[in-house]
Amino acid sequence: MPGLVNAHTHLEMTPLIGAFSDRSLQEMMGSMTAIFGRLADGEFDYLVDAGYELAALNFALAGVTTSNSMDVQPDTGAEAFGEAGLRGFFGPVLTDLFWDEAVDEQFDRARRFIEEYHDTYDGRIRATICPHDDWSCTRELWERTAALTSEYPDVLVHTHLLELEASNTMARANGATDSLALLDDVGLLDDRLLAAHFRVADEDDIERTAATGASVAHCPSVFSYWNPDADMQWTPVPELRAAGVDVGLGIDDHYWHDSYSLLGEARQARLAANLKRTAGQYTSMELVRMLTIEGARALGVGDEIGSVEPGKRADLILLDMEKPKFTPLTNIPAHIVNNAAPADVETVIVDGAVVVRDGNPVTMNVDKVRRQAEQAVDRFANETNWELNIGGAEPPGTVDTLREVPKRGPTRLLSRLAVQSVRDTFKW
Repeated sequence: MPGLVNAHTHLEMTPLIGAFSDRSLQEMMGSMTAIFGRLADGEFDYLVDAGYELAALNFALAGVTTSNSMDVQPDTGAEAFGEAGLRGFFGPVLTDLFWDEAVDEQFDRARRFIEEYHDTYDGRIRATICPHDDWSCTRELWERTAALTSEYPDVLVHTHLLELEASNTMARANGATDSLALLDDVGLLDDRLLAAHFRVADEDDIERTAATGASVAHCPSVFSYWNPDADMQWTPVPELRAAGVDVGLGIDDHYWHDSYSLLGEARQARLAANLKRTAGQYTSMELVRMLTIEGARALGVGDEIGSVEPGKRADLILLDMEKPKFTPLTNIPAHIVNNAAPADVETVIVDGAVVVRDGNPVTMNVDKVRRQAEQAVDRFANETNWELNIGGAEPPGTVDTLREVPKRGPTRLLSRLAVQSVRDTFKW
């Protein structure tokens, strides 16, 4: 079948898989934000380097031939995935309300990354422009992002959009009626836009998105694990697809929910949607298409990958279905999305070159990658007072965590949301 397309993910902190599993949502966000704020300063480069190598290895073994990752310093990721023979889209985060790094430095980094890595490794590695989301960016940052995209018209724009109720609140604080209107105002609501999550989208949002050709990445596991509001609606994927919007599946922060399995995302998408709504939200073949061709189209490369047909690049995986669990072999699409797992991936081919043969990586040294990740986690634990062992994980105390969390940006973010909420309440 075609190689799997991971339409939205983050990879730098991969070695911390298992570290956040048993934390509450607030504990996880606090700990993660404290680490995130230090990544830009280069404090954890050793963790980042090990993370990209580990992610490349495990995604290859799981049949993921293409990944689209938004990170802080993605240079190492582009090189790791490029050297591994995989296909990847990478871009550095842009935000002025989530951390305290100077905006000029962020845009300089983004421009340098595009110039150095876009369309490299025989076209397998491509750059993206990544405003982080619609709740931690000011209008000024969106306007600068639009100006940057005009310099690089063939580069995808990758963001988190309509993820939380705060999304439209911040858009109003930025002088727009809602998030889509803000992006439309600055010239970013078009077919170059890939929006992750889209959880609070309504019917009007769906129609406007379909009209512009923008795409969506759906990440069911991360929100099934870390749902901030049990009453919040589920991403309206059936309605998006019915309107003609390309929707791919993404693993998102796999180290939050402890899974490298993109195949598992298809099953989770089905179960979560059926639980939230009623049974029968997707056919199995629709989910297969979201794993492959729709993910490719969402990334703007549907004419190159995502299906098995003449003229396309040979990104292929072979699943070993000569196993008892696949017997009798009926309804193969259902087996793929409900039953198959990374361990069933036998061969992985990217751009015609074998990356995994008989379940063994050809382009990566497994022992070296594992050793590097283990050493990185040991060093991280020693430097941060995290407890990470075979029995579980425990972050530093609350006081230590708060000391490391960025201050200026998040303070502005929260104050903007608070003021706008008051305005909304009293109709100012």
